[in-house]
Amino acid sequence: MKEYRTYLIVWASLVVLTGLTMGVSYLRLGVGNAIVALAIASAKAALVGLYFMHLRRESALVRAFALAPLLFLALIIFGTLSDTLFRK
Repeated sequence: MKEYRTYLIVWASLVVLTGLTMGVSYLRLGVGNAIVALAIASAKAALVGLYFMHLRRESALVRAFALAPLLFLALIIFGTLSDTLFRK
């Protein structure tokens, strides 16, 4: 029963974070909108990975293999944002 409670709390957190993402989209933060949205998306991905993919209880090697693609994703996002932000 305790695990179901944890899953419900994580699910509610994901719903709240999704609502927060929608709320931030209505604010005029300029580039800050993308940064805040990416930060919230990262938090949501961490919650899904840790609790729904059970990475919380896995060994360090499994976690490293799960996190390696995130490094490449960060490089792609950084490359894309740097291109669009500094293009003249």
